[in-house]
Formats: sequence, C-alpha cells, structure tokens
Amino acid sequence: MESEPIELPAGYRPSEDEPFMSERQKEYFRLKLIAWKEDILRESKSTLSNLQADQGALPDIADRASTETDRSLELRARDRQRKLISKIDSALRRIEEDAYGYCEATGEPISLARLDARPVATLSLEAQERHERKERVHRDD
Repeated sequence: MESEPIELPAGYRPSEDEPFMSERQKEYFRLKLIAWKEDILRESKSTLSNLQADQGALPDIADRASTETDRSLELRARDRQRKLISKIDSALRRIEEDAYGYCEATGEPISLARLDARPVATLSLEAQERHERKERVHRDD
C-alpha cells in the first residue's frame, strides 16, 4: 500500500493544531526515523573499519588491556544500536499500518513532543511511568 510521498514544507514540525497522525505528521516521523537509522548504520560501518584496522598485536600488556576494553565498549554500543535499529524498523512498520503514535497500553495518542524526542516510543509518558514503577517494584522483590 505505497502511497505518494508527502512534500513537507521546509522547517515543518508537527503541531497540536492539526489532526493527530495526519499524512504530514506520519511523513515527518517516517523521514526522521529513516535519517536516524542511516546515521546509526553509517556510524557502525565506521566502527567496524576501526575494529578491523586495530588488529595489530600490541606488545605492552597495558596497551592490550586498554584496547580490549575499548573494543568491548564499542561492541556493547553496537549491540544497543542493533536493538535500536530493530525498534526503528518496528516504528516504520507501525507508520505503514497506521498504528504509529498510539500508546500500546491505552490506545491513546502519544504526545507529539514525546514522539519528537523519542520517535520509537510505544507508550505514552503516563503508561511508561507506570511500567517503570511496576518494574522497580518487581526488581526490589
């Protein structure tokens, strides 16, 4: 169900005085998510090149330990980014299915400000806070 891309005016930002998840808003978030994903992929290619370039054996044990620590941190960061890409892909799917922008817990719209700050959000701020409180309670058990 590919629709014609919407042309967004320069500097367009979604606002509360237009219909929620109008075609313009969906296109705004779709473009934002795609740009974010492209940035992450570009960064990860750079990291991969750096990791491959750093293959030389370091004679000093402290240098070797430092390099291994750096690599470990890089790989953990890449793993977080891989998970983030999965969330971005999921958000893009929700846009296609007209489910984007609505809280998975309540079905209510997620605020535009929250979506602009965290475009992969699936819960409204209130539902997210409830979820985190519940997690804290279970962690304390």
